[in-house]
Amino acid sequence: AAMASPAVSPDSSSHEALSSVNSAPACSPTSDSENLSPDELELLAKLEEQNRLLEADSKSMRSMNGSRRNSGSSLVSSSSASSNLSHLEEDTWILWGRIVNEWDEWRKKKEKLLKELIRKGIPHHFRAIVWQLLCSATDMPVKNQYSELLKMSSPCEKLIRRDIARTYPEHEFFKGQDSLGQEVLFNVMKAYSLVDREVGYCQGSAFIVGLLLMQMPEEEAFCVFVRLMQEYRLRELFKPSMAELGLCIYQFEYMLQEQLPELNIHFRSQSFLTSMYASSWFLTLFLTTFPLPVATRVFDIFMYEGLEIVFRVGMALLQFNQAELVQLDMEGMSQYFQKVIPHQFDSCPDKLILRAFQVKYNPKKMKR
Repeated sequence: AAMASPAVSPDSSSHEALSSVNSAPACSPTSDSENLSPDELELLAKLEEQNRLLEADSKSMRSMNGSRRNSGSSLVSSSSASSNLSHLEEDTWILWGRIVNEWDEWRKKKEKLLKELIRKGIPHHFRAIVWQLLCSATDMPVKNQYSELLKMSSPCEKLIRRDIARTYPEHEFFKGQDSLGQEVLFNVMKAYSLVDREVGYCQGSAFIVGLLLMQMPEEEAFCVFVRLMQEYRLRELFKPSMAELGLCIYQFEYMLQEQLPELNIHFRSQSFLTSMYASSWFLTLFLTTFPLPVATRVFDIFMYEGLEIVFRVGMALLQFNQAELVQLDMEGMSQYFQKVIPHQFDSCPDKLILRAFQVKYNPKKMKR
């Protein structure tokens, strides 16, 4: 707890100030714009224009399946713009290179643009360093203990071994008992269980660590995970009592009741409890819901804005599917959540993110 908290700890009051900016994109804080160079202002305008295009133009989304390269790293999303793809992609790369080099300045003075860029997806090759910077995990003393921790034995080892085989079973890196992925995943989980005896090991957390390991070496992944547990409410979520998960579910239910009353009544009539579908959203940050390219985009935002994005994406999914869900019984809904919902945004993660930020979210109310 003595470690310095990240510049924007997801639960701090500055976070509330940020959220009020989200809801009214028109009033961009002037301090931000003054620090932006003309080309950055132009980029911000391009991004906002794109959001408008996306909103206006959901039909062409079906046709742009082919125009995306790897996991949502390109900023361009509307099919009409695919000809500028390489050009804008190149700009984005140059820009992210600059952001990483001038991190402190961006974090302090170019918040709005940084936030907008992160919502558009951090380019694949920059994720490792940007995630570390976002949670201030770049020089943590605990990193030096890592190799020592691996030599110790942990009471959780059996449990961890058992679950590791079930983590990303389809992913090359984690296939097979002797795979490098399973080895480093075991290491990080074990090391964490030793530095935090109260939480030890908790099911679900391996998905988060697994995602980190797809991007970075194990020592770095360990440091980021320690930070996420300490500063992002995750440790509370994973404590044995799971009281924080109960709180998240309660807060989510409140939003559901307020914003989708008809769906809420239907869920109740079918005894379809919020915890049945939403627990894994919070515990694995959608990593067990969506395919990786989509889940990773949500994770990018989580790294900057905290758990709020889970509430936003969850509500966006329910809004998007309300008409279908109210016609299904309990069994039908369970199936629908498992089979249909995970793949609705495979071809257009941007669409999901955009919908998530149209969801009404009031941090003060949630806190209360």
